[in-house]
Amino acid sequence: MLLNQFFLGIDTVTIVCLSILCVLLVLSALASASETAFFSLLPNDVNEMENSDRRSDKITLELRNKPKEFLATILITNNLVNVTITILSAYIMHRMFDYEDNAVLAFIINVVVITSLLLIFGEMIPKITAAKRARRLSSALAPSIKVLVTLFKPLSKILVKSTSVIDKRLTKKNANPLSISDLTTAVDITTAEETPSEERSMLQGIATFGEKEVSDIMQPRVQLFAVKNTTQFDHLIELIIENGFSRIPVYEDTLDEIKGILYVKDLLPHLEDADFQWQNLLRPAFFVPENKKINDLFQNFRAKKIHIAIVVDEYGGTSGLVTMEDILEEIVGDISDEFDAVTENKNYKRLNNNTYIFQAQTSLVDFCKVFDINELYFEDIKGESDTLAGLILEMEGRIPHAGFSTSYKEFVFKIEKADKRRIIEIKVIYNEKTDE
Repeated sequence: MLLNQFFLGIDTVTIVCLSILCVLLVLSALASASETAFFSLLPNDVNEMENSDRRSDKITLELRNKPKEFLATILITNNLVNVTITILSAYIMHRMFDYEDNAVLAFIINVVVITSLLLIFGEMIPKITAAKRARRLSSALAPSIKVLVTLFKPLSKILVKSTSVIDKRLTKKNANPLSISDLTTAVDITTAEETPSEERSMLQGIATFGEKEVSDIMQPRVQLFAVKNTTQFDHLIELIIENGFSRIPVYEDTLDEIKGILYVKDLLPHLEDADFQWQNLLRPAFFVPENKKINDLFQNFRAKKIHIAIVVDEYGGTSGLVTMEDILEEIVGDISDEFDAVTENKNYKRLNNNTYIFQAQTSLVDFCKVFDINELYFEDIKGESDTLAGLILEMEGRIPHAGFSTSYKEFVFKIEKADKRRIIEIKVIYNEKTDE
């Protein structure tokens, strides 16, 4: 009854206006769909378009290469259409209804109804559809959008230039880059509790990648496998088979005099020649300082197409060795190859349920993995140490003799083998706490 009271009827002018309104609504939908379609193209779609001879595909790629100009054109088109829809709908409603004395009805029709139509049919549905059919829609709409880009070029240039000025000012204000701690905190905040620990570790590895130095990931000097340049060829082959490395540093008198790197694959054509002078196959060694950032070293490896570097200290002495695999493991975690599968358990031997024999140079990270404990378990006492032997030295402040025993929390450490210079083997007894 209330609607009939305000309803004035539909005449020819109103019908024409309604038809125009429908056309404008379709145009608004196409404008919204084109924006989503163009930026939802998958890499495979782009590759297919690059190899296509269709004119529409070439236009699509051309428009994608100028995103600011494209978005400015879509923004102008969409706003012009939506403003026209709003004005025309108000005119139509005024002709159809007499609501001069009813402000509530005027508000419901002019604002709520028209806004809902624009949101549902002009934005939501088109964008959802375009995301699923990005390739087809972008190719179909590209020629029409190209015409609009040309038509609105003066206006779009003004918009692009104005946004460029704002971008520059915002860039200056936000010139301070995020710190590593900020990135790490962001990873902790944005990863959900159900996120696998492997994925979380990888994200944290990426976040901290740029701050780590070569000394943090290198194989220390005491673990370095190298051969002397006077080694006989037959003995060299035995050493290679025993240790399983594909790239081997070669030194003259001491490890501080590295003469080059031997690539085992270079020896394959000469295996039958017992008197072969293998020293002629040495490749130049790449030397890096201990404090070099591993992201810089990664770029060096890529540029020089090598996978190994000798780490030297401030006096030029050999500190250790670092490989491409060591760098990648900082992001993706431990990488096990065929050789690792055979040797990974050589670092320790299990005697019974809670007693183990560990090589002293076992890293604390690997040690914690064996007992399934947090990597920060020894944080309070480990100091700068990264290995089990280093942990004992930090605790005692000296090189303990064989038979010496010490403990920390649930662990008892007994030195099984040691000499005057280093610890060799450690017996570990783990008294795991049980919940009563």
